[in-house]
Amino acid sequence: MPTTSPPDPWSDVTAVILAGGVGSRLKSVVSDRPKGLAEVNGRPFLAFLLDQLRGAGAARVVFSTGFLAPQIEEAFGDEFHGMRIGYSHETTPLGTGGGLRRAADTVASSTLLVLNGDSYCEVDLTAFLTDALRGRSPAIVLSRQLDTSRFGRVEHGPDGRIDSFREKGESPGAGWINAGIYALPRELVLAIPTGRPVSLEREVFPVWIGQGLRAFPSTGRFLDIGTPESYREASDFFRTIPPFRTA
Repeated sequence: MPTTSPPDPWSDVTAVILAGGVGSRLKSVVSDRPKGLAEVNGRPFLAFLLDQLRGAGAARVVFSTGFLAPQIEEAFGDEFHGMRIGYSHETTPLGTGGGLRRAADTVASSTLLVLNGDSYCEVDLTAFLTDALRGRSPAIVLSRQLDTSRFGRVEHGPDGRIDSFREKGESPGAGWINAGIYALPRELVLAIPTGRPVSLEREVFPVWIGQGLRAFPSTGRFLDIGTPESYREASDFFRTIPPFRTA
């Protein structure tokens, strides 16, 4: 009896990398470029995210850019190891939600795999995407941290449904944080307000709890380069993650 291959979960997905932030906390060590182009082991930080996406099977990526946007386009052009790259540029700061909403207008895929452009989480992106598509609901990768006070905390139940988001500093100690990777139906993203700055974390995700927002816990390592201290950790972090190579 003939067998059929399982459908490719990436076939109707566009990855969106949120890379529009100014990175004010990092300016003492990275002042002449967008935060995502901060150099790590001789490469821009964003290249490691592109490696992760290409290695997982992504074919299309859109950068949501803002601060010093032309530098990102100059760095990556329109192709990376066979992945098509596009750009959605905000002329005034729109926040993570506003930037994502603008980027959604540039793609036709029914699902957006969204990555924060200043953090990296060791997670199986294909497994995450497959799980999210099976559940047909928005989903967030979570990372377990010994102290959540710097990041805020995400509470979720045994069924994976997210119960609440807690602000930075509210809940010190071990727990789960938002790892900055999301699988979102495009139609849901298109409902984000336009014409003003919008925060995914503070304005959008709490509302989506009522629309089945789910957690995908990851035990992999997590890195956020948002501060000089955490940026200094990036060199050792990525020494154990080789760059993606084509066959």
